[in-house]
Amino acid sequence: MVAFLGNTENEDGVIGTTGADDKSGVFGRANSKGWGVFGFSEKGFAGVFGSGGDNGVFGQTNNAGSSGVYGKNDSGGIGVFGQSLNGSGTGVLGRNEGSGWGVHGHVEGTGFAGVFGSGKNNGVFGLTENGEASGVHGRNNGTNPRGAWGVFGFSPNGFAGVFGSGGQNGVFGQTNNGDASGVYGTNDGNNPTGSWGVFGFSKNGFAGVFGSGAQNGVFGQTNNQSASGVHGRNDGNGNGVLGSSDGGDGVDGFSKSRNGVFGQSETGSGLHGYSKQQFGIYARSDTGMAGFFDGSITVKNDIILANADCAEDFDIAGLEKVEPGTVMVIDSEGSLRECDRAYDKCVAGVISGAGKYKPAIVLDKQESSKNRMPIALMGKVYCKVDASYGAIEVGDLLTTSATLGYAMKANDPMKAFGAVIGKALRPIESGKGLIPILIALQ
Repeated sequence: MVAFLGNTENEDGVIGTTGADDKSGVFGRANSKGWGVFGFSEKGFAGVFGSGGDNGVFGQTNNAGSSGVYGKNDSGGIGVFGQSLNGSGTGVLGRNEGSGWGVHGHVEGTGFAGVFGSGKNNGVFGLTENGEASGVHGRNNGTNPRGAWGVFGFSPNGFAGVFGSGGQNGVFGQTNNGDASGVYGTNDGNNPTGSWGVFGFSKNGFAGVFGSGAQNGVFGQTNNQSASGVHGRNDGNGNGVLGSSDGGDGVDGFSKSRNGVFGQSETGSGLHGYSKQQFGIYARSDTGMAGFFDGSITVKNDIILANADCAEDFDIAGLEKVEPGTVMVIDSEGSLRECDRAYDKCVAGVISGAGKYKPAIVLDKQESSKNRMPIALMGKVYCKVDASYGAIEVGDLLTTSATLGYAMKANDPMKAFGAVIGKALRPIESGKGLIPILIALQ
């Protein structure tokens, strides 16, 4: 049975008014599990409608496990919807003096959101005076790796889907999921200079966006071939992107097919590296070249090369590769072949790369259909020698021999003029061997 029923065709069914500031125009109370006030509208706009100069609907509870305002929608609509036409008012305001929620929204079905905010300025605005709390805190216990958001913001034409501002962190995100992100931003727009998945701005603070993690502080990824996983821009005189690490790499770049790190500048340095103790720029490649320069290079101080000789690529007669350490002479066509006679003034040098000595510099490196190999022109190189023409001591001059591809001691200074390969750096008493020599063509 209904204790009180109000029924009218054209006016309000029930209207309550009071002049007391701390009383209610209409007050409902249920001592069991029912509703203090329940509103139902079969065809109208709302089951319960609240309108006021300040708060349209105001909810309050002292129960730590309950909500000041609780909205529920079992279909595809909105759990709680609030609207205020007063510029300083609030569509929905929830307050909780315990440890529960000021406003709690819950959707059990396929609804879009537990709480939905829409406005000409801020869709949802959060404010807190607690130094350890959040103006807006979002949490999602779902498991969808591509669509389970703690906080999701969307703005088709506005400044930002989510905007954060604070004395310390504008936006702070945290996750315990090893495969997820503390803050994740996506933007489906197509403005090449202003469509940000995540945008951070700091007028006087340390960083517009700050990332910290056990692995990556900030991780950026894109499938657009003309865009960047992480893009940094500075319109002043500072750094577009700055990486800092106490123990690891300040900035690490990786690419399966293109550039791990790409730098470009219209007036300054495309890529600038500086280190107080180690390398300003370090490059390494397992199979290809560690560095490629398309242009001139200026070096102010020393160039330190770990390998031994300076070599130059020459065309080799025939198609077979010649063993490193072989003594080579110039043939009638200008190509190189293995030496086969003593004191040959056509001697060109030694095939570089034998033993532990590798060429430090290779000149005239080019693509060619011919057989080309590096010939040591100066520096240290391992050379094949034949001591059957005479024992070789350290410092002896070496020349070509009749043994194919081998050098020998230059016993006749007159014949050796113009046919000297270099000086021996290690002795050999008899037989054939591979010894280091110092290239000195003369």
